[in-house]
Amino acid sequence: MPPIPPITKALMYICVAVFCLQQFVPLELWFALWPLESGRFWPWQVVSYGFLHGGVFHLFFNMFGLYMFGSELERLWGPNRYRNFLLAGLLAAAVAQLLVTWLTNSNTPTVGASGALFALLLAFGMLFPDRIIMPLFPPIPMKARTFVMVFGALELLLGYLDRSGVAHFAHLGGMVGGFLMIRYWRKQPPFRRR
Repeated sequence: MPPIPPITKALMYICVAVFCLQQFVPLELWFALWPLESGRFWPWQVVSYGFLHGGVFHLFFNMFGLYMFGSELERLWGPNRYRNFLLAGLLAAAVAQLLVTWLTNSNTPTVGASGALFALLLAFGMLFPDRIIMPLFPPIPMKARTFVMVFGALELLLGYLDRSGVAHFAHLGGMVGGFLMIRYWRKQPPFRRR
């Protein structure tokens, strides 16, 4: 196995360290993404929420996805482009979640790198559509593009049906942010060069 590239490795270390710190310090009060109307929203939260996680499984699956998809994309793009892409996914997920919490009058904060991870997932499916991957759930080999479409459809469905507190629309927002970033880099609509 090739070594984990530096940005991916650093993000994994930071997220694990922050999660350990969360067990002793209530970081969510300042760094989770609080809804705009909550009175606890601060501008830095549109980035800082991505380093917090809601539990061991949440952290594990996000770090596993970061390793699985992010490592290859970082090797392909290099650290600067990769970092910009992750930031675009994270910010787009934050905007989507802030919009949803405003529309639903929710007062629940959001944590996790899942929005950026879903951006990576979408990029992997766009750049390596025929690559066969074996997801953990369900353990069925499938092409990357199929995996992305299935997960996107599931997130949309669960966004309307699931009331567990998972930020499904933030995941979709991350996918949209990743899609737009790739379109921007390729100079494709709506970013076509004049």
